Amino acid sequence: MQRWNGWGETKRTYHLPLAACAYLEELLGAGVHTPDADFQTSLNAVPPSRLPDHPLFSTDDKARLLHARGQSLPDWIALRSGKIENFPDGVATPETGDDVREILGFAQDIGCSLIPYGGGTSVVGHINPLPGDRPSLTVDMRHMNQLLNLDEESRLATFSAGVTGPEIEAQLKPHGYTLGHFPQSWELSTLGGWIATRSSGQQSYRYGRIEDLFAGGTMETPLGRIQLRSLPASAAGPDLRQLILGSEGRLGVITQAEVRVRPLPEEELFFGAFFRDWESGVEAMRSLAQANAPISLARLSDPLETETTLALAGRERLITFADYGLRLLGHGVGRTLLIYGITGTHGFVSSARQEVSALLRRCGGLPVGTMIGHQWKKSRFYTPYLRNTLWDQGYALDTLETALPWRGVDAARAEVIQSIELAFQSEGSRTLVFSHLSHIYADGASLYITYIFPIGVDLEQTLHIWRTAKHAASVRIIANGGTISHQHGVGIDHLTYMKDEKGTIGLRLLEGARKALDPQGILNPGKGWPCS
Repeated sequence: MQRWNGWGETKRTYHLPLAACAYLEELLGAGVHTPDADFQTSLNAVPPSRLPDHPLFSTDDKARLLHARGQSLPDWIALRSGKIENFPDGVATPETGDDVREILGFAQDIGCSLIPYGGGTSVVGHINPLPGDRPSLTVDMRHMNQLLNLDEESRLATFSAGVTGPEIEAQLKPHGYTLGHFPQSWELSTLGGWIATRSSGQQSYRYGRIEDLFAGGTMETPLGRIQLRSLPASAAGPDLRQLILGSEGRLGVITQAEVRVRPLPEEELFFGAFFRDWESGVEAMRSLAQANAPISLARLSDPLETETTLALAGRERLITFADYGLRLLGHGVGRTLLIYGITGTHGFVSSARQEVSALLRRCGGLPVGTMIGHQWKKSRFYTPYLRNTLWDQGYALDTLETALPWRGVDAARAEVIQSIELAFQSEGSRTLVFSHLSHIYADGASLYITYIFPIGVDLEQTLHIWRTAKHAASVRIIANGGTISHQHGVGIDHLTYMKDEKGTIGLRLLEGARKALDPQGILNPGKGWPCS
């Protein structure tokens, strides 16, 4: 069963060793334990629905509570405090595109807003009902989760849009194929959600981002159905897929998607390598990307993330032994850790391993085999559960991310980290901020920032501090030429910064498309870009 006020399945828990708790307490002070609102109290707070009865949706209070929020820090604070404020008035669970078409017609007839819902994993407010007189209806796509067609000759697979990552791979595997799209939310998030938010998987260096995988599909709009043909290439005007990618439910409800698949690899290995300092590691990452190195993944942790990752993992004896050996080899306090993957045939993996190891050594790296990489692979979808454990210990964890040219990576990292630290200091609080480069391109990289901080006794004050830090970091990202979102979309949290990225005319173009497809403004209002 999925947690109603946290991440993932209730049966899975991230174990935090005593040494890790001591590490956090030393750096941040003792965590403050605040009692959570219980489920029944929150359920009792759900107001009466403003929607009439309809066979295609439910106005059940429990369903409405479970679809009221996503996974952003403001969502967590709302759920944990019981101050949720806004709820959908109903939850629809369509099984076909025709059901979605009927639900859209209903919404148009009565003027209610309609919120597409995939796995509920949004960390920027995509699925939150907004305040106002207009009732809202959440459309949960979970029942539309089937492989509809597999064209093995063209290597194209058609799925219903509510299919989750594990469901995709489970349905492709018997045929010998994989999609290869593995965001950290992979276990819960959906294909339609990936497309609507321009998702990036952990192994995008091999398989591509979702825009590389999305070949065509179907979207239901208030004006009717849009069918996007799958073509290898076309010069017939602008590519309409690019309008749907990142549209965040503002233009329609994605019901089917045709995606490019690949044969399952014969072998896949993940490796670790250490560098003496951050600068050497960044240079190695740039070299990997610009040499078109035969890797499927590259992730470089800065010194503090390297230290914190080892501290939170426990296994003190192993860490002490590894630390001693690394220091003997000159990899001390400022060391950084690179995790990289190689995927393909047995012969390819063997030769690529030698090629990549040689490149890393030329950049000052120390390859250390597969043990660290294997541990990373085992925990890569387990790590989000750390948020639940930290909260129970009195600490909050949040992230933000961007992508920018190589020339701006170091300056942006330093300024963003400093802006977050200063924001917490100004409010009399402390934070632990660290970073990694998670996706690399020939012209730049994605910078991913994580910060942990004590929860305040007053959760409203905690939210205020978070907003202060989030804004300070976002301003520095924009000032350094970065995107406001590399992989999490816009939702509510990034809305303010869209004008800086798209410009006034660009926003008018997006709003013009929205008005053309949704003249009543019923589709996920207030998300993605500002309304005119």
